Amino acid sequence: MLRASLPVLDGVVRGSGLSAKVTVDRDALGVPTIAGVDRGDLAYATGFVHAQDRFFQMDLLRRTAAGELAELFGSSALDLDRRHRLHQFRKRAAAVLAAASADDRRLVERYTRGVNDGLHALSVKPFEYLMLRITPSYWRPEDSILVIYSMYFELQYRELESTLARALMRERLPNDIFSFLVPDVSHWDAPLDEATSPTMEMPALPATNPDWQVPLAPSGVESGAIAGSNSWAVSGTHSRGSAGLIANDMHLGLRLPNIWYRLSLVYPDAHGTLRRVTGASLPGTPAIIVGSNGRVAWGFTNSSGNHLDLVTLDDDTIGSLRYHVLGGGSEEAVREVERISVKGGPAVDLPVVKTRWGPVTQLAKKTYAIHWIAHDQNAISLRFLRMEDADSAMAAIKVGQASGIPTQNLIAADASGHIGWTLAGPLPRRLTPTDGLPVSGRYDRTWSDYLTQDEYPAKLDPPLGRLWTANNRQLSDADQDKIGGKDADLGARASQIRDDLLASDSFDERSFLAIQLDDRALWTNFWRQLLLDTLDEAALADHSRRAELKLLVAEWNGRADADAVGYALVRSFYRSMYDAWFGGLDAELGRLYPTASYRLASGRTEAVMETLAAQHAWAPPEFTDWRAFVLDRIDTSIARMTRNGARLQDAQWGLTNRAAIAHPLARILSSLRLWLAVPPDPLPGDINMPRVQAPEFGASERMVVAAGHEETGIFEMPGGQSGHPLSPFFLAGHKAWVRGDPSPFLPGPAVHHLVFEP
Repeated sequence: MLRASLPVLDGVVRGSGLSAKVTVDRDALGVPTIAGVDRGDLAYATGFVHAQDRFFQMDLLRRTAAGELAELFGSSALDLDRRHRLHQFRKRAAAVLAAASADDRRLVERYTRGVNDGLHALSVKPFEYLMLRITPSYWRPEDSILVIYSMYFELQYRELESTLARALMRERLPNDIFSFLVPDVSHWDAPLDEATSPTMEMPALPATNPDWQVPLAPSGVESGAIAGSNSWAVSGTHSRGSAGLIANDMHLGLRLPNIWYRLSLVYPDAHGTLRRVTGASLPGTPAIIVGSNGRVAWGFTNSSGNHLDLVTLDDDTIGSLRYHVLGGGSEEAVREVERISVKGGPAVDLPVVKTRWGPVTQLAKKTYAIHWIAHDQNAISLRFLRMEDADSAMAAIKVGQASGIPTQNLIAADASGHIGWTLAGPLPRRLTPTDGLPVSGRYDRTWSDYLTQDEYPAKLDPPLGRLWTANNRQLSDADQDKIGGKDADLGARASQIRDDLLASDSFDERSFLAIQLDDRALWTNFWRQLLLDTLDEAALADHSRRAELKLLVAEWNGRADADAVGYALVRSFYRSMYDAWFGGLDAELGRLYPTASYRLASGRTEAVMETLAAQHAWAPPEFTDWRAFVLDRIDTSIARMTRNGARLQDAQWGLTNRAAIAHPLARILSSLRLWLAVPPDPLPGDINMPRVQAPEFGASERMVVAAGHEETGIFEMPGGQSGHPLSPFFLAGHKAWVRGDPSPFLPGPAVHHLVFEP
């Protein structure tokens, strides 16, 4: 039965509603090249292969966005469904589709027909439904819109929790300590067009120690979320061809199957010219998200901007349905009920109270309205499909600015050598820069409209001939306020990428891949030197473990290699410093709201800690001096690394940083985990370096390509094309991703041939 749910790879299929023949040629990795004469026919075939290889993944994406997971998994999914159903995205998806152009609706409808025909063509329903003992629901056109909404949750919803974490800190801390802990800038920043990081002063260091410092046991878990995604480009002047060269590795939570599905589409454009669009598609939609169309190549990183506000309401708003607005008046909220179906149990009703800003929620005993761009009509459109037809970097910029997607940094490079950067997706128009804290419905203003395309920040052919983005503050001028920056990354990755790009005057695909794989841990240089300086002769006297630690750190090559012992030791020391300074604060915040932490509130904790250490500040009161404090932190780190008889010399980074990428059902059916997971390979890389890597987080793809030179491009991704563990394509190509091998961007020779006849 499991084998009967494998897809059709060869032969002839009658495709309903096709205008002409379509062919699907798959290579040895299962990557399809879909060729035809009509874009709608290709959408049909794309839906068919997506459904056959990835239907359960698509189902999870639409259900995650709509808050309908309990229908599959029962009451264990109710809490997540309640949080997501609050946003009523299924209703919004229907409205988005109704407002779309006739051509866009036609494309989605053709894709939907392909999905359902692909699902029906399986001899047995996908294996996940056999295990869950449930029948899959057919695809509807609005489900493709829900898949895009799922990416809003993936890419932007963390802003709700980071805003709340800052609010909890702001209530708890004096002004000077809060300002110091949550700075806007640091010396790590790497704005575009700047060859070096600007000199930026941290806010003044508060004179007194904070009162949250308490002795803590060593922490086994690092709090906060990991940031990732890199993209950069050089103009034709700096590539070993005349075309602009682009690299993109989007870092996300990793699972099986991978979020992306490799695809190549071949069809004549409006002028009759044969066009080939190749890259990563998102199952559930007919679009190629990143890739190259032969004239322009493009990639994304999350903008880490300000896209969501928490609007403070009166505590009785949910009961009274009244809330105050700017100017002293009040309005009446609307109350609706969403019914959540639950597998194996009765349906659950969820009251939804809606204000002019958005739905109401209670967080940490306060009442807020969630004002999120995802709720607005322009949050989603299918204009991004026009990227397939863009013929220059400038045209790609214009397509991005007009698109309805979760707001991203877009970098494009064209065959003529031009490169450009802008924001793709909606940008709120704000009267004053955001401070990253909740706003008051009574006194403060959130946004009410959006920037026009002419107002978007953009860079075309910058003087340095190079562009880079890494979730950092992109700009140093007033245009940065249009994006917002409280959730921006530290900037260590961006500055390392910038310096890699400025270290050479000419690049090819392999030299770009080397930057993607750069695991030099430059961010730890400060902590490595502090550790070595502290372990002087007096500190080593009669302390053999300290002496061993110093030797291992001194001999380390400075990289987060899988076999790097020195990196694991320095990082453990850094964590012990964090625990002493902020472990107590995190404990307090966690009692107020489970996910709240200092790391979640600010992406610049490393810069703050460097300032504290440089000024020998905030040693807990039980220590007589700064030196005694640091030695205690070193000893604490040693104790952590030698628990249960472990030896310092065996503390290889890859023993901690080991792949744990698995199918969602592996969490439910633990006995099948070995069957539904990748091998537990030791992985190089970590935070704050281009090769961002954690056991379940990392590069969801690595792409390097120059438009018009796709045959020398590179593409690799974790997992494989298929979501079926019995498919030869389940993990095909995964080892290349682990090793960082330069796998071809274009699909290889066909080993399977499928024909769709009208």
